[in-house]
Amino acid sequence: MAANGRKIRQQVLALLARKDYRPLNTIDIARELGLTGTQRNALRKTLRELERAGEIARIRRNRYVLPAEAELVTGKLSIHPAGYGFLIPETPGQPDIFIAAENIGTAMHSDRVVARISRDAPYDRIKGRREGRVIRILERAHDTIVGTLQRSRNFYYVVPDDPRFVHDIYVRGDTDKGLSTRASLGDKVVVRLEPWESRHVNPEGEIIEVLGPATAPGIDMLSIIRKFHLPAEFPKDVLNQAERISEEIGSRQIEGREDLREE
Repeated sequence: MAANGRKIRQQVLALLARKDYRPLNTIDIARELGLTGTQRNALRKTLRELERAGEIARIRRNRYVLPAEAELVTGKLSIHPAGYGFLIPETPGQPDIFIAAENIGTAMHSDRVVARISRDAPYDRIKGRREGRVIRILERAHDTIVGTLQRSRNFYYVVPDDPRFVHDIYVRGDTDKGLSTRASLGDKVVVRLEPWESRHVNPEGEIIEVLGPATAPGIDMLSIIRKFHLPAEFPKDVLNQAERISEEIGSRQIEGREDLREE
């Protein structure tokens, strides 16, 4: 970060920490700090970086506050297959926060989110735990999902392998020609997720790879490889080194070992 950016960062944090501070938007913050011209561009960049880092939070009407002042918590969302979840705060030592299914919004498992602590929540749902509501998604944890292709009467959809993704993914298909890919019902596929803005509809995506029939040998292993983005092939230098290994076993390698080759 340039010196100018560091200075603006310090100014923003100092402003938001003032006892008499009231939530301001970008324009008002720039005016309060006396910033003009290119400094305002640097301010917008600084605000984005601070929000992404969880050091400040953006609330209604795009105004900024310190998270603690607005009872906001930044962390990683862990979703249970039943639909509810827990926010694991980034600040060490803070307890997890219960997030009811209706308060998760369009967040998905492992997303980095901001949640507002609710003082009106029915605390008897999970005794002794704070409860909150996701108000913003800072970072999506996944851009692809592995699952099984299915079809209802009117559309195709993919059932995620990971039960913590509780929503089926709608995939586009031409009603006359079927899907644009060569996937068949029951195939394991990789879906690229599209932006999901409304919880009133299921998330949508596009099939980018067909792994094969779910029951075919080796497809379960390939599904795991794609799910965790593992390399499916050894690097070329590793293969070259393996090829240089002699297939003959010398006498020194046999010493001290029990030979079971004829058993």
